[in-house]
Amino acid sequence: MTHRGLKFGIFLAPFHRLGDNPTLAIRRDIELIEWLDELGYDEAWIGEHHSAGWETIASPELIIAAAAERTRHIRLGSGVTSLPYHNPFLVAQRFTQLDHMTRGRAMLGCGPGALVSDAYMLGIEPAVQRRRMDEALDVIMALLAGETVTRESEWFTLRQARLHLAPYSLPHFPVAVASTLTPAGVAAAGRHGLGVLSLGAGLPGGADALAKQWAIAEEAAAANGKTMDRREWRLVLNMHVAEDDEQALAEVKVGERLETVTYFEETLARPPGRSEDPLREGVAAGTTLVGSPETVARGIGKLMERAGGPIGGVMFRAHEWANREQTRRSFELFARWVMPRFQGSIDSIAASNAWTRSNRDTIFKPNVDAIRRAYTDAGRAVPEQFDARVSGASPKGG
Repeated sequence: MTHRGLKFGIFLAPFHRLGDNPTLAIRRDIELIEWLDELGYDEAWIGEHHSAGWETIASPELIIAAAAERTRHIRLGSGVTSLPYHNPFLVAQRFTQLDHMTRGRAMLGCGPGALVSDAYMLGIEPAVQRRRMDEALDVIMALLAGETVTRESEWFTLRQARLHLAPYSLPHFPVAVASTLTPAGVAAAGRHGLGVLSLGAGLPGGADALAKQWAIAEEAAAANGKTMDRREWRLVLNMHVAEDDEQALAEVKVGERLETVTYFEETLARPPGRSEDPLREGVAAGTTLVGSPETVARGIGKLMERAGGPIGGVMFRAHEWANREQTRRSFELFARWVMPRFQGSIDSIAASNAWTRSNRDTIFKPNVDAIRRAYTDAGRAVPEQFDARVSGASPKGG
């Protein structure tokens, strides 16, 4: 759905701790998308992973199809489809079908594959993943443009391949490329003039690199006769909102440490944090948005400044740092008190209130006088409560 201002949504990897019932977790993921649709969020990007225990969705297309039947407005994309794992012709075919099934709500997110263990099981060397992603993306974009593709690669062969269905959307469904801290993702997006999912925005130093990364995308676009649209640039961050800062931090403290230590450090072998309180450090750095609605709104504003210009939206990494009720409440608080500030939906209301306040003596006085005359014309005294209410004073004994 098109509206003014930023788009908001989630990046649903997902992250479910070991021991959690996987059947219920998948159901809970779909219920979260339903809740966000009800609250007016714009997008949900669903991940593809095949190992390591936490990120348990293997096929984002299946979740998209299920969620599409349970929602009305929210757009549904893969966050992301690991292109080296798939024949590009089949990726284009599947998402074109989803484009029809969702009546234009499907989106394709592309990446080289995040988990080394996934690529290892498929016999793919890490050194070739980005090159294969570029090869696959070239084919997908050619097919979406209506071209017939014949191509021989070391890992796929296409002979006069063309889409069976034309895309439902014009010219085709949105396509975005994931980017962390290297220039590869934004350069690939620039070659085709595609959207960007900046997953590195929430990493240490990631926010400071945003403007430079966008410049790389624009350079690549210009070299290939394309243009980049900042409205298709999305930042991916961690977020949790509560009524005040300390409550928000308290709700996520245990869950954040459990995820970071047992998954990212002990399972994926990422370097441990150097701070005694990495959560507060991330909040202070502006790469993690945890706090009251006012605090989170300020954080988004600062990120937009660091991006060096307008952005299209902010996607929140769907985590389970807090319990289920607190997580749902967080998304509701954000939708009520933060989202409108960046979408222009309360500007006219505030202006109307300010106009009425500034003109209340001239606007309401004739009505007040008319009501007073209604009493006196009927030969009745004006009630004391009425005069007190009009003057702003309290009635006697009140």
